[in-house]
Amino acid sequence: MIKVGEVLVSDDIKEVEFVCNLDKCKGACCVEGDLGAPLEENELSVMHEIQAQVKPYLTPEGIKSIEVQGPYILDEDGDYSTPTIEGKECAYAHYNEVGILKCGIEQAYLDGKISFHKPISCHLYPIRITKNKKGFEAVNYHKWSICSAACSNGKSLKVPLYKFLKVPLIRKYGEGWYDELVKAIE
Repeated sequence: MIKVGEVLVSDDIKEVEFVCNLDKCKGACCVEGDLGAPLEENELSVMHEIQAQVKPYLTPEGIKSIEVQGPYILDEDGDYSTPTIEGKECAYAHYNEVGILKCGIEQAYLDGKISFHKPISCHLYPIRITKNKKGFEAVNYHKWSICSAACSNGKSLKVPLYKFLKVPLIRKYGEGWYDELVKAIE
């Protein structure tokens, strides 16, 4: 375990090699699981604000799910997440022309329609952040079989997780924090 500022970082972040391989997984992380993407409280107002700009990037089923459930949901544990389509894929996801699930929010961002990249939980995946009772955040690797192709890809390219996720880690914690992490690891 590495402590960087007030954040505890699992050793897996430096040891696991990982590079997404969407050709193999087809974006399974956007459809597998019990709920949609976890959202931070500071993202809730953004989810309301971006609806009109994101709507053209969504499927009719996704739009309907958002109209019925709202731009986010509150689960039984008191956590917020994106709505899903009939308990499956994220309502903000759509399949591209080759059958890969893509994020409508991210596509709107890439097209310059919004300034919000996508929920930080998605941007950081397969890292999951938890808060402990003392207020520390813990940065952990979420090992999941659907990402086995990403692990193989990362291993062949020799890219550790903390380097693959440099941009979202900086987005979450800042460049100074990331530089400290790199120094602690290397």
